[in-house]
Parts: sequence; C-alpha cells; structure tokens
Amino acid sequence: MNAKLFLSMAVVSLLAACSGGDGSANSSAGSQNTGSSKAAVDLNALTLAELTAKAQAEGEVQSVGMPDTWANWGETWQALTGKYGLKHGDTDMSSAEELALFEAEKDAPTKDIGDVGQSFGPVAVQKDLVLGYKTSYWDEIPAWAKGEDGKWIIAYYGTMSFLINDKKVSNPPKSFADLLNGTYKVTVGDVNAATQAQNAVLSAALANGGSEANLAPGLQFFAQLAKQGRLDLGDTTLARIEKGETEVILLWDFNALNYSETVQKANPNTRFTVVIPSDGAIQSGYATVINKYAPHPHAAALTREFILSDEGQINLAKGFAKPIRKVTLPEEVKSRLLPDEQYVNARPIQDFAAWESSAKKLGAQWQEEVLSEIK
Repeated sequence: MNAKLFLSMAVVSLLAACSGGDGSANSSAGSQNTGSSKAAVDLNALTLAELTAKAQAEGEVQSVGMPDTWANWGETWQALTGKYGLKHGDTDMSSAEELALFEAEKDAPTKDIGDVGQSFGPVAVQKDLVLGYKTSYWDEIPAWAKGEDGKWIIAYYGTMSFLINDKKVSNPPKSFADLLNGTYKVTVGDVNAATQAQNAVLSAALANGGSEANLAPGLQFFAQLAKQGRLDLGDTTLARIEKGETEVILLWDFNALNYSETVQKANPNTRFTVVIPSDGAIQSGYATVINKYAPHPHAAALTREFILSDEGQINLAKGFAKPIRKVTLPEEVKSRLLPDEQYVNARPIQDFAAWESSAKKLGAQWQEEVLSEIK
C-alpha cells in the first residue's frame, strides 16, 4: 500500500473516532514510548536545564501544521535555531491529518510536534498519540486550555473573520447576513478535516440562532450559498490570495490579518479588508501536541516551553494571534490588531461536549446538506 493511500485511510479512521490535572511543572506524567524500539521518556520528570541539554543533544525538531506563514511560526523557528541551535522542518497539514500521521508512522516516526485545533487535543489523548509536558508556565494556563499532565496545551486563539478582496467586492460584508445577500464567491475551506473551516460553520450557526449543539442554521446558511452558486470550494491558501483568486474567505483573524499584510506588502496595488462578523463569531484555540513516538521528544518539549514563554507569546501576537498567557504586548504589536469593538459579539466555545459531538458529524452533514446543493 502506498504511503499516501495509507495516510488517507488513517485520516478517515481518525475522523470516525473523533468523539467525545493540575500539578507542579516537574511532577511525573508516567512513562511513554517514543517509537517501538526506543526507551520510555518522562518529560515532566526533567528540570528545564536537563530538558534543554537533551534537546540540544537531539539537535532538531520536526513539526507538522506549523508553517512559517501561520501565526508567525517562521519567527518562532528562527528564534529556536538562534537560541538553542535546533534545526527545524515543517510539513503543513490539517489537524486530523497531523494525528493520523502520528499514528501511521508510529513504527518509523519522523515528526515531533504538531499544532491542532482545540477539539483535537482530547482526541489525541483518547487515541494515546501524545506525550505530556506541562512546561514551567503550567499554572498560568487556564484550566480549559490544557489537558491532563500537559498532553495538550493551547498556546493561542483566534476569532472567525472575513478576509475581503476589495478589488473584487464593492460592498464589503460586515455580517453573515450581509454575506448571504452578496454576489461574490465565498471560500470556507475543507470542513471535513480543518478546524478553521469547521469553526466557520459554527460561527454561521451562532449568527443565525444556532449553538454548539445545533449546527443546522450554519449548514443551512452554506447550503443557500451553494444553491446560489457562490460557494468556492478551493483552498484557503496564501498562494490563491496572492493570485487574486478569492473574493471573501472565512479565516481566523490572525490568518486574515497576516495574509492581507503579506500580499499588500508584495503588491501595493492590492487592497483587503478584515472584518469580524457583527452577528456572531466563534473564538477557538490551537494546542501543541507532542508525538508519543517523537524521534526528538526533548526538542519538542523545549519548543513548547519557548512557545509559552513571554518571547514566544509575543511572537505569536506579532502574527496577530491572541496569546493564551496574560503577557504585556509591545505597543507596536497591539497597534496592528483589530479594534476591540469588532469583537463585541465574538465568544469562545462554551459547550465543549456538545461541540465535540457536533464536529464528529459535521463532515458527513456538510457532504449531504451543503455539497449536494452545488449544481
């Protein structure tokens, strides 16, 4: 069986399975295996000095789903290389694909750490795919943003937004209601696998009277766009935006702001507007997960340690993401963010159990209720 087919089957298996402690930074998390032929490792039993020495001895960290253009990861990798001498490589993929790869490669692992949507943290634990590491900042992380023994920790969060190509959209939408009444194409991404796209559906549901337990209004919203012939099924990538292929895209605000700034710097003739929909927008976090079978587990843990440090958190904010820790942002960083008044009707996920259950069924519902309407 070729590797691509095997990974695709693993993704399907993982998606089908997606359902629904505190302590000191050096408390024991229990032993885990990092590959079938490697000794057990307990990251929480190490001091930071010991962890750093072991990470530098490993010499590299390989990530998934943490590309340079997402949440300013590029500067994080530069800082890690400069500070600790760690080499780095990344393979970009969705949250579901990341966990599927951890599972598929367990006998010959190549990846160390991933960045997954909030709902995939518990899935990673359920499938026993991750190592715990609390970091020295454990007590500063809200309870809702971390898994037992540090098996997943949210580092930052975003709010659903519209990225509008002003050259193609003459009347920029400010709400989901506006979006439905427009004439432009709307891009949402891969609802089957991408956390960002799934939260776009949840946001549309909230704006139309739904909830984490009731995504029907959101599905109906996108079904109407599909009937109108206005649903763009292409990728939500920077490359498409640079080529001028998109009109309105639903993205996390940190991605929308980053992409618009990047494209406008390269091509001053382009113009983009980023808007938080006024009638409802969900806020959700992204968590680092350390591969249970990581070839460089200590380097992965040191990477998480840096990401949650003041420097790491400010670096994420430079990429327009909201840090999970309460750090003081430099004024030049704060000034590049959207004004607070745009977030009045934005809210975090409140019913995690309901959302986990809804997300598990969302891929099939999207196929049956939305894609079926495309003529």
